[in-house]
Amino acid sequence: MIDQPTEQKPFRNIYTVSRLNSEVRMLLESGFPLLWIEAEISNLARPASGHWYFTLKDEAAQVRCAMFRNRNLNLGFSPKNGMQVLVRAKIGLYEPRGEFQLVIEHMEEAGDGALRRAFEELKLSLDKQGLFDTNHKQALPALPRCVGVVTSPSGAAIRDILTTLQRRFPALPVIVYPVPVQGQGAGQQIAAMIATADRRRDCDVLIVGRGGGSLEDLWAFNEEVVARAIYNCSIPVVTGIGHEIDFTIADFVADRRAATPSGAAELISPDQQDWLTRLHQLQQRLTWLNRSRLRQWQQHLQHLEKRLQHPGRRLRDLAQRLDEMELRLHRAQQNLLHRASARIRQSHERLLRHNPVHRLGTLQSRNTNLSQRFKLAMRQQLALRHAQLQQLAHALDAVSPLATLGRGYAIVTNEQQQIVRQAGQVKPGDQIKARLAEGQLYCQVTKIEETHD
Repeated sequence: MIDQPTEQKPFRNIYTVSRLNSEVRMLLESGFPLLWIEAEISNLARPASGHWYFTLKDEAAQVRCAMFRNRNLNLGFSPKNGMQVLVRAKIGLYEPRGEFQLVIEHMEEAGDGALRRAFEELKLSLDKQGLFDTNHKQALPALPRCVGVVTSPSGAAIRDILTTLQRRFPALPVIVYPVPVQGQGAGQQIAAMIATADRRRDCDVLIVGRGGGSLEDLWAFNEEVVARAIYNCSIPVVTGIGHEIDFTIADFVADRRAATPSGAAELISPDQQDWLTRLHQLQQRLTWLNRSRLRQWQQHLQHLEKRLQHPGRRLRDLAQRLDEMELRLHRAQQNLLHRASARIRQSHERLLRHNPVHRLGTLQSRNTNLSQRFKLAMRQQLALRHAQLQQLAHALDAVSPLATLGRGYAIVTNEQQQIVRQAGQVKPGDQIKARLAEGQLYCQVTKIEETHD
């Protein structure tokens, strides 16, 4: 009898729930990189631990999320339910409950909310720095010689500006400085082109503009680099960005703001009809003034014609007058010579009367007398002063401390160079100095005796 082989049971790899959740978590974490997700916050919870738990949702689905305390500490805003956010997250699984979740590494406001907050922060900062100061704004030229336009060469804004300028003042030259007005790096290119226009000085007023759009579309004109370029521009700048309800940082810095690009063109360009009307009025006034001035000169010419004499007669009159003047001049010269001769004779006679020889003799005799008197007075004064000096010397010697020292007295000073007048000013052991008439003694106090009246 042949034995039948025993049937073996198939191997079963049995998972526990913990093992299953753990391996699923590892698969999720290793199978997906860090993802950027934009969604709306709901069910936001903030327990005492500092961690945040919430749901991200869109129109069709939602997912649980966790943002731990070490990641949300430095967040620049406070998230709320209903806020649209952009997060960077790792995909994972919360093993204890087997729940699929996102672990948030970074969060920022999404869409217009973040842009609007950045707009307000930059606006406040630049306002504090004085970039919106009205005292810095420049006046627009009444009649520009050339207009510069910083905008996209293919957008609707340049067409509106050129159409408006053509309608209002076709003779006004226009220079277009082409730049992209949205997208990455647009702000830097706009700022660089404003600086280029300022450096070249080809125009005396500058329009910076673009057509309408969302806040994100207009964001290049909200960048600080554009604001500073407008502030530093020495050419007056007019902005025409978006529609009437759109305001950008560039509008606040600019010298003037227009609601639209075409409005900016109207603001800087004169109206040709007004100018033609004014020119016609000025032409009429100039014609009237010319005619009036011509009539005045005609009347003046007629008056001069009446006063005009024949040149021959005028020459004869002048010749006769010249002869008269010559005779008068000759007589005047003769009179001057006679008067001068008389004054010379009189002066000679006075000089003889005042001969200095006699005056010098008198003064010399007086000088000899005064010299003798001066010498006598000097001798008397010297004798008197000598006697007074001897008297003062005897008096000084009588009160001199040197004379006192010569009689055997001494001047005693302590270590501080103060004169010792009483025994109580020193104490045993102190060093003292006694000045004699000749020489000094350095002594040490051994004993003190005080006398009392």
